[in-house]
Amino acid sequence: MGGMGFIENNKAECMLSVLINTNLLRASVENKVSKYLFSSSACVYNAEKQKKTFVPGLKEEDAYPAEPEDGYGWEKLFSKRMCRHFSEDFGIDTRIVRYHNVYGPLGTYDGGREKAPAAICRKIINAKINNKKTIDVWGDGEQTRSFMYIDDCIKGTMEVFNSNFQEPFNVGSEEQVSINQLVEYIEEIANFKVSKNYLINKPKGVRGRTSDNRLIREKIGWDTQINLKEGLKRTYKWIYDQSISGSNISKFTKSNI
Repeated sequence: MGGMGFIENNKAECMLSVLINTNLLRASVENKVSKYLFSSSACVYNAEKQKKTFVPGLKEEDAYPAEPEDGYGWEKLFSKRMCRHFSEDFGIDTRIVRYHNVYGPLGTYDGGREKAPAAICRKIINAKINNKKTIDVWGDGEQTRSFMYIDDCIKGTMEVFNSNFQEPFNVGSEEQVSINQLVEYIEEIANFKVSKNYLINKPKGVRGRTSDNRLIREKIGWDTQINLKEGLKRTYKWIYDQSISGSNISKFTKSNI
């Protein structure tokens, strides 16, 4: 996993993933693999369509004309084309999923690779434990995203993989919220209010992004089932339990939020 802080500061490292995908496809040809899943990302979508808050959902066709996230998004878009050509030239049956911000229990919640739901859960838990009244928020909090709970992600992935379609599919939520709204949801779960210290100079990514699930609903019949508030409750509980456990409490209370 890599959140925007990692993606924006490690563009070369993200591009090197193309070596993994190249060698996996070559190995699939050598070993006569019949079916191949490529995990892509919403970062492939054209940045011009993501400059406002609460933007319309991104359709699969919005990847072109190409203007993806620099580094990471370009690698994902290139590897998608590589899957297409390996399918054409070698007969590998490829599947492509474009994930939109996956979160949930067992996910990274500290160290720089975590996504916003886990990061904000951690910050509010830390503030509550230490009786702090302020948390840092990257950007002005008005940037928007949709977040997909891990159970929905797994089910969507399996349904795409077992389908008869080779075209890319969004696997994401259409429930778009601002980061400020995300903080409010987690405050409600924690029963603890905080003030927000906005860090405008931190990586923020595009201004607004959410998924359009019409194609996957029409072709496969999949959609998300777990709404954001329910998913956040489960995620918050897991991170809280990790945070107060004997093995993690010392590291957690000293972490820089």
